[in-house]
Amino acid sequence: MCFITFQINYHTRLGQELYLSGSVPELGNLTETDALRLTCKGDVWSTTIEMGMAGEIEYCYLLKEQGRTIRREWGRLRRLHVDGSATFLVQDYWRERPRHSYLYATAFTDSIFFHPTADIVPHTTPNTLMLNVHAPFVKKGETLVLSGDAEQLGNWDLKRALPIDYLGKCEWQIALDATTLPDMIQYKFVIVDGDSRQPVAWEEGDNRCLCTWPAKNDNCVQVEMGLQFRYDRFSFKGTGTAIPLFSLRSDSSFGIGDFLDLKKMIDWVGLTGQQLVQLLPVNDTTATRTWRDSYPYSAISSYALHPVYLGLAAFPLRNRALMDALLEEAGRLNLLSEVDYEKVLSLKQRYLEELFEQERREVLSSASYQAFYEKNRNWLFPYSVYCYLRDRYETPRFSEWGQFAVYNEDKALRLVNDNPEARRSVDFTGFVQYLLDKQLCEAREYAYGKGIVLKGDIPIGVNRYSVEAWTAGYLFHMDTQTGAPPDDFSPSGQNWGFPTYNWKAMEQDGFAWWKGRLRKMADYFAAYRIDHILGFFRIWEIPAHSVQGLLGHFSPALPYAREELIRAGIPFDEERMTKPFIHESYLPEIFGEFTSEVIGKYLDLSGWRQFSLKREVDTQRKIEHLFSGESDAKSLKIRDGLYALCNEVLFVRDRMNHNLFHPRIALQHSYSYSHLDENVKVALNRLYDDFYYRRHNDFWREQAMRKLPRLISSTSMLVCGEDLGMVPDCVHTVMEELQILSLEIQRMPKVSNLTFADLGSLPYLSVATTSTHDMSPVRLWWREDRKTTQRFFNEVLHRAGDAPGDSSPELCRQIIQQHLDASAMWVILPWQDWMSISEKLSRGNPAEERINVPANPHHYWRYRMHISLDDLLKESELNMAIKTMVNRI
Repeated sequence: MCFITFQINYHTRLGQELYLSGSVPELGNLTETDALRLTCKGDVWSTTIEMGMAGEIEYCYLLKEQGRTIRREWGRLRRLHVDGSATFLVQDYWRERPRHSYLYATAFTDSIFFHPTADIVPHTTPNTLMLNVHAPFVKKGETLVLSGDAEQLGNWDLKRALPIDYLGKCEWQIALDATTLPDMIQYKFVIVDGDSRQPVAWEEGDNRCLCTWPAKNDNCVQVEMGLQFRYDRFSFKGTGTAIPLFSLRSDSSFGIGDFLDLKKMIDWVGLTGQQLVQLLPVNDTTATRTWRDSYPYSAISSYALHPVYLGLAAFPLRNRALMDALLEEAGRLNLLSEVDYEKVLSLKQRYLEELFEQERREVLSSASYQAFYEKNRNWLFPYSVYCYLRDRYETPRFSEWGQFAVYNEDKALRLVNDNPEARRSVDFTGFVQYLLDKQLCEAREYAYGKGIVLKGDIPIGVNRYSVEAWTAGYLFHMDTQTGAPPDDFSPSGQNWGFPTYNWKAMEQDGFAWWKGRLRKMADYFAAYRIDHILGFFRIWEIPAHSVQGLLGHFSPALPYAREELIRAGIPFDEERMTKPFIHESYLPEIFGEFTSEVIGKYLDLSGWRQFSLKREVDTQRKIEHLFSGESDAKSLKIRDGLYALCNEVLFVRDRMNHNLFHPRIALQHSYSYSHLDENVKVALNRLYDDFYYRRHNDFWREQAMRKLPRLISSTSMLVCGEDLGMVPDCVHTVMEELQILSLEIQRMPKVSNLTFADLGSLPYLSVATTSTHDMSPVRLWWREDRKTTQRFFNEVLHRAGDAPGDSSPELCRQIIQQHLDASAMWVILPWQDWMSISEKLSRGNPAEERINVPANPHHYWRYRMHISLDDLLKESELNMAIKTMVNRI
């Protein structure tokens, strides 16, 4: 038998109790309700358990009140190896979230600060003193040692200090023979250079003191568990490059970037001294097999990788004539300046079909494929069936799939088992996903080997006709659309078309869908960007009948009842406030010479000089359908004008409760507002400001804290949030508390009344960048607004005189160096902006560097590098210039 005494100091209030939850029956098998209550003496909580089996125990501490867990420790479970030959005395320390908890992310533990784990035989012999310390600050090429005032510890001589074994995940351990130690020792942990053993950092604070006599008792092992290396002054600064995978170009590309090209991008990032490659989403978006599927944020599966990203150069075909023909076609596509999405997709599909016929037997029967399939079956089988039905019915709209309109696994299994065509399609899809998974995992390991991190992007939404919407429609509100309120990019707001989430249903199973999605991403990435993190606080919900975003409202929200509006001084008339106010006086401003035609054809008279929209055009969707296919200037002007009339409302009725009302976003810019009495305007402005800037702060914080802590703790990836747009005050405090890195852009300051952000005052837990995929790169931005450029030239770059018409390589270099010197933890720049420092290698026309125009919902995502990675790797002058800039920070 083995006796283990656990002891921890923790101050509690009356009614609070400490519990120990562990992986053995004595500790409740990690079931919180069965955890073992500790006894208390002062602030010391302890318990002793008797075990009859040897092995590893995983455990943690819980704080309960009235039988309910109110607090848990931060981090992963402690691990203790025991056997029957000793009695254990374990001294623990409650684990708070450390200031540097980001260093526990796989971005650091598995890549940037990677250390091989030691092959340790558990030290459980009597008279052993074990020290277990968390030290996430030890970089590659460094190691951790123990130095102290005892002879066995080297008497503070670092040359004789004891090396400590690395257990993984920032945890280090050393076992000492207590019989050779004095009864009381003073010691410290020290980070030293791995080769010279010169000190890099002594831990801060006073010497640690420890009484060793318990370990000197017969048959006792004394364990100091969960010590923390003290190093508050530590900081890390990293750099990286952001580029969509489809934009990569190499000599072996098939007209689009792929996972083989990613290795070359990793090579370039390493060559220039950077540590990170940031990609846009890489999930399958194949809905229509047209260029519209080029939108990477509209995935049909949150798990499946896009077949277009498989590097086919790694899979030669035995049919030489066919392969030569396909390679010739690929060569032509690879010469294009932009991605021809439809032709590339067609080419790769034909190549994959031939590859499948060539390799199917060997691959599908292999142990590695079977293991992959079983691990991923929960999403892979329905996705494979979805792909078959999408192609069979020639539409992703599953409502048009007859008996398969609603997913039923038994019915899907019968289809696959009884239909050879369906079986082949499902096998083909699994085959392709297996190769994609293998190739991306190889790229991840390749990056890790170079100390480089792959950073993914998790979209806030999913395609309305995605696999998830088909198989788990209850998780979504299919009668709504997501988007964003108006901003500088989109005066009418953005409508992404995705269904909104049914967070209530998601919470009922502990957000299992989100956790599964994140864990799948962790198979490939060590860091990720949460697209539109504001959506976890509240989402911009747009009615299904809208094309634009102005008639949306935040959800969840706290809309007003009629009585509240009246008390606020607003004479609330539903007809006037919630329906389009169309007055004869402003129609010529919208329709110009077509005003009379519009009045006669599309409007009904409803009062003195007032109109209403005819039924056939009383929603934007009806208008869109009516003008579908029209492209002449007149039709577009009338269409857009009718869209604008639909927006002429002051309040939007709540979707769930029609007796509650949301002030319409940007209502002060409406004609309807301009026709109000001045006193009503003042009252409405007061209410508007309260609604959008004060009313929801605590409410939205609560919404985010119910979701984000559970989601981000489901993996060890480094978390970054895209927190741009109309940002509530609560967002910053939540992200700071959870150590989610914010996104900081110099030309989009988060401090009001500033034109440009102060790069030297950015929060440390942030990512600084010059631009994003939704913005103009630096050289294009320089051309767009002469007045803003002039201010930037004088006030930020501190240069006198008139700003030049174009940003020269010298100016771009200064802009980038300012960002590298920023106070943010990471500086991740678009590849285009890195190239801007070279007159030789920057693109001739800056307008061709733009990746996306968010104001255009039908934008074709087709940007490509204008030079190949093979050639870029040979540009020693540019690469050394970037490395020199990076090494300065």
